[in-house]
Amino acid sequence: MADPAGARGTPATPVLEVVDLKKHFVIRKGLLRRAAGHVRAVDGLSFAIGDGETLGLVGESGCGKSTVGRTILRLIEPTAGVIRLGGHDVTHLSRSELRPYRRQMQIIFQDPFSSLDPRMRAGAIVGEPLAVHGVERGKRRAERVAELFERVGLRSAQMGHYPHQFSGGQRQRIGIARALALSPRLIVADEPVSSLDVSIQAQVLNLMMQLQRELGLAYLFISHNLAVVEHISQRVAVMYLGRIVEYADRTSLFTAPLHPYTELLLSAVPVPNPSVRRKKRLLQGDVPSPANPPAGCHFHTRCPHALDVCRAQSPPLREVRPGHRVACHLR
Repeated sequence: MADPAGARGTPATPVLEVVDLKKHFVIRKGLLRRAAGHVRAVDGLSFAIGDGETLGLVGESGCGKSTVGRTILRLIEPTAGVIRLGGHDVTHLSRSELRPYRRQMQIIFQDPFSSLDPRMRAGAIVGEPLAVHGVERGKRRAERVAELFERVGLRSAQMGHYPHQFSGGQRQRIGIARALALSPRLIVADEPVSSLDVSIQAQVLNLMMQLQRELGLAYLFISHNLAVVEHISQRVAVMYLGRIVEYADRTSLFTAPLHPYTELLLSAVPVPNPSVRRKKRLLQGDVPSPANPPAGCHFHTRCPHALDVCRAQSPPLREVRPGHRVACHLR
């Protein structure tokens, strides 16, 4: 097996590369639990993330964003596709073969209240990855945990406290410290600030950006909040019903979106400047079921510009401007 240290990547090698990733869940019915269909939660995603880069993954609830993150980390197994970490294919590695690579990829969970064991002290929670991987022991482990507490804005004196003794923002800082314990190169941040107050959201986001500058971290930042994604991401991928419909750098996507779905999402974002007037257009209808997605372009049932070709053919994700890709027959 290749040296997992190579998962750090090189300037020419992305930290993470995903090619045609799919995750379909089997629907079972009846007394014998026979397969009756599939939920196409992730249906052919491809993207890459480089050192020190943040890719924002946005879309409505239920579009498959969190499933993408968990599949990349192999917390759930992919149905098809390729996952490369630092150029090494980790898609089909066994649990024992994957173990060294897990040090290079970590996750920050959405809910800081349920993601921490209430029976463990905060220091033990942050130090658990070190214990599991046998990285540090005894005094050196305690020193490493204390260093992590200070780095995320907590006091080392709080290591002996239990999760219920911390606020929501402090708990998420504990989650960030735990993710940093093994010095990863990639962190999947799954809605990391959605359950926090707005003022605390800004503090946590600024902390994540500071850590990225200092440590060269790569983030896959999953969120439904476009304002948050615009603040932290360099590139953005817009998902709809298991597929990426638009993929571009932050400036291009927020100033000149090309897909009707992206346009509608952005039109609903509040503008803080009262002198700027923007016509608001709301998404019509409900999101179709991923167990029975529409033929052709999945968005055509809600698109105000849908053509006959949209109902019959699925548009490929193609580059229409330098670095700007869109899956739409209108472009």
